[in-house]
Amino acid sequence: MINVANKPLSAEDWAAACKHLVRKDRVLRRLIPEHAGQLLRRDADGFALLVRSVVWQQLSEPAAQQLWRRYLALPGACTAQGLLATSDDALKAIRLPQRKIGYLKDLAQWFAASPKDALSWVGDDDDAVADTLLALRGIGRWNAEMFLIFHLGRPNVLPLDDAALQAGISAHYFSGDPVSRSDVREVAQAWQPWSSVGAWLIWRSQNAMPMALHMD
Repeated sequence: MINVANKPLSAEDWAAACKHLVRKDRVLRRLIPEHAGQLLRRDADGFALLVRSVVWQQLSEPAAQQLWRRYLALPGACTAQGLLATSDDALKAIRLPQRKIGYLKDLAQWFAASPKDALSWVGDDDDAVADTLLALRGIGRWNAEMFLIFHLGRPNVLPLDDAALQAGISAHYFSGDPVSRSDVREVAQAWQPWSSVGAWLIWRSQNAMPMALHMD
């Protein structure tokens, strides 16, 4: 039997989440009507999402955007087989660091050996999915959390280290003062079991979706 917490958010789930958050959080009570009719957009291609997150990580937004545009210009580089067929020299030519080339090739080999879509993960809870991804070189906790939220649509994921989420919580709850992981966790206690929805609303309110999810 599939655990319902492992299934992607549906429109009915989203409505239930909003009802819960309106009751539990004064900030989200104001934000939810501003984004009525909008839902979290899932990325159907989990491999491309992970590639994007690795390319973008640890770069400023302008630098990451430039590198990502050059990456997208490489034929087939957003598919596992296409990336494996792309030479290291071609990847170096777009100024992709050698370390990230290694990470991406490992990721491509893993997906090519065992192709996966969102349904492949329904038997695994969030921790199990994260543990599987964290075993791959170059995939950190944040990458795994973005995969859980934006590919699998899991309802209760809280990316404590996401800079955009921290900035939004700082602006809405702490008058712009810096926030810690503990501060984020404390604010989000009221969001349970819909932390992904709460995080999405904060991102949307700041027009600051996680960098790795920019498509162009």
